[in-house]
Amino acid sequence: MRIMRVVALVLLLCGAANQARAEEQPNPEALDAAKELMAVISPDMMKQLATSISATFWPVVEQKAKADKIDDATISELRTEFERIQVAFASDAMKDAPPIYARHFTVAELKELTAFYRTPTGAKALREVPQVMGELSGLLLPRLQDVQRQTSEAFTRILQAHGYAK
Repeated sequence: MRIMRVVALVLLLCGAANQARAEEQPNPEALDAAKELMAVISPDMMKQLATSISATFWPVVEQKAKADKIDDATISELRTEFERIQVAFASDAMKDAPPIYARHFTVAELKELTAFYRTPTGAKALREVPQVMGELSGLLLPRLQDVQRQTSEAFTRILQAHGYAK
């Protein structure tokens, strides 16, 4: 029980720190530059990212659907809807990105990033990064359960050593 309180406190503190950062108002010029950057980054990248996420996670969903004897036409419709939801989610989340970029980058840096993404190499990065992230997610996902287990065991040991858990 105490472990849960400690974890809840850590999450609360992290949330408060993130909220404090979110309340910082970015420079209006930086915000405009960040919006321009998002206009260059967002359109195709969101669809590609959603497709990559789908490629990583869909096989598990499909396997479960087939085990439940769901027909191929229905599975196809489920995948289409899954991908539509992923694109909508990513696109909606990107609406909140400009103020974050504006807080972390100067106006000049944002303009440099925008210019870079308009070059052939930058355009390739926009095409390839979602695929790379999807592949990395596929590698990390199976490892997350072990990391969670290790973290839980380490926290339990430390809390027990300090008399907070039995």
